[in-house]
Amino acid sequence: MNLLIVLGVLLLLAVVFGLWAVGIYNGLVTLRNRFKNAFAQIDVQLKRRYDLIPNLVETAKGYLKHERETLEAVIKARNIAAAAAQTAAANPTDGNAMRGLMSAEAGLGGALSRLMVVSEQYPDLKANQNMAQLTEELTSTENKISFARQAYNDSVMTYNTRRETFPTVILAGAFGFQPAELFKIDDPTERNAPKVSFT
Repeated sequence: MNLLIVLGVLLLLAVVFGLWAVGIYNGLVTLRNRFKNAFAQIDVQLKRRYDLIPNLVETAKGYLKHERETLEAVIKARNIAAAAAQTAAANPTDGNAMRGLMSAEAGLGGALSRLMVVSEQYPDLKANQNMAQLTEELTSTENKISFARQAYNDSVMTYNTRRETFPTVILAGAFGFQPAELFKIDDPTERNAPKVSFT
């Protein structure tokens, strides 16, 4: 009789542990799917931007004949970023793919900034209707990317927090749930405080 009670208690503990483990697993799957979906929203906006850039360069090409290096740098950076985005979109849980995308996006941002600075020196280009429209669309897309990136980072933070807290941390690694990478683009100009001079 005592053996049956002990076996019953052990069976009950095994069932409770199993339900607990299933709850943790399902919770992590739900959170991982949320941040994957959030990345898909970024991916949509990135593709839109990648589609706009060749049109922008083509419009600028007629005016910036002496700035061939700048135009080629933008196209090269765009192609690298598009390839990195495709790799990251295939598996947003891959930290290396996300870091590669962040690096490529930083390079593309720098190349686009140089193009915009150069285009400011050409009044005819600034006055071009197509250039103005493409620049406006690009700015709008950049804003959408920022909002999508914020939503993605919020989802990643929720997932990582759940993954790293007790008791989930005990089973997360065993179930294969790796930490997710935040999508942040290192731009030194964003980190430096603006210098104000009253002289």
